[in-house]
Amino acid sequence: MIQEFKKVWKPYTMGMLWLLGLLWPMLGIHPDGTLTFAKTITVWSYMLAGSFVCLVLYVMKASGSVTFITNPLSRAASGIKASATALPTWVWLVALLVFAAIYPQFAGRYGTDVAINVLLYICLGLGLNVVVGLAGMLDLGYIAFYGVGAYTYAILNTVYGLAFWVCLPFAGVFACIAGCIVGYPTLRMRGDYLAIVTLGFGEIIRIILNNWMDLTNGPNGILGIDRIGWFRFVFEGGFTFETMWVKKLQLFYYFALALAVLTAIGVNRLNFSRVGRAWESIREDETAAELMGVNTFIYKLLAYATGAFFAGLAGAFFAARMKFVSPESFTFLESAMVLCMVVLGGMGSIPGIILGVIALIALPEVFREFESYRMLIFGSTMIIMMLFRPSGLVPAKRVGTRSEEKEG
Repeated sequence: MIQEFKKVWKPYTMGMLWLLGLLWPMLGIHPDGTLTFAKTITVWSYMLAGSFVCLVLYVMKASGSVTFITNPLSRAASGIKASATALPTWVWLVALLVFAAIYPQFAGRYGTDVAINVLLYICLGLGLNVVVGLAGMLDLGYIAFYGVGAYTYAILNTVYGLAFWVCLPFAGVFACIAGCIVGYPTLRMRGDYLAIVTLGFGEIIRIILNNWMDLTNGPNGILGIDRIGWFRFVFEGGFTFETMWVKKLQLFYYFALALAVLTAIGVNRLNFSRVGRAWESIREDETAAELMGVNTFIYKLLAYATGAFFAGLAGAFFAARMKFVSPESFTFLESAMVLCMVVLGGMGSIPGIILGVIALIALPEVFREFESYRMLIFGSTMIIMMLFRPSGLVPAKRVGTRSEEKEG
């Protein structure tokens, strides 16, 4: 254990000192020009204590000093997993759907609102999973297609008066077209180069939304978007139709739940189809897949367009719920958030992505007093995950090593 600790104490000390230098400008410099150190030292001390405990556990695990604890825990986890697999998968799915269906009945308005955000990000995470998890392409501008879907519904509704259900497929199709336009000149690249180019195109789309005043109203956004509505039969004074608008938060929740379930079913079916197998072959080794007859460019473009389609559907729902859209809702930070959810949960794993979304959307709402340190906690969480569980919370069953990773 002492030898393991000697290997890590120097980088750990340097990292904590660097963290102290990073925290002080944020906590010790005040708007009136005064400088203080007490709050910075207090926060840093808590982080030092917590990280030191994690370091000691890591060193003990690396040196094999905690096998008397880890071995019983591993056996218990194996027993729990065996008991869970004894029941068919459909039983767990039905139980999960029943819980999701009755959740708004015992959750308050605030809990339901958080659940709607979770369901929307599940749609986005599953859509990005097609691009990153299945096809193995790092996309840093994915949220742009979310914006395209939102603005599609906003423009078609406010300018042409089209209803939500008419605009919903158009939102997905226009986002898909935007994905093809962006993907065609970029998907011939690989690895980090692809990530940089997708980041640039994502920012280009956001800037277009911010500056095309005649179409998008620029930074002012679009107001007065209609909510989700449907027709019902009315027999008073004859047979007519009446438009009913969704105003209750619980109804929005059920619409978001239906959209998330349909997205999960679609991604799952794609995963186990011939197209999904082609995507996985590209992810594992693009050169070998191309030699075996897979048209890698077409399948990569199809993955990019499919992920954009799901993001467009979620964007239309976002616009209908908020009744307002603006470019500030579709920044790079949102793309990074969705990517963190996919990586944290497990690339290529639908249950893992759902857990990743819950971890990054629902848990911060539980610990709102740490809101000022949200991004710091995100970064720490991702570092810890990469150290202890690099495959994610629930890794996909069919995942190998990409050719770029072997070369690097």
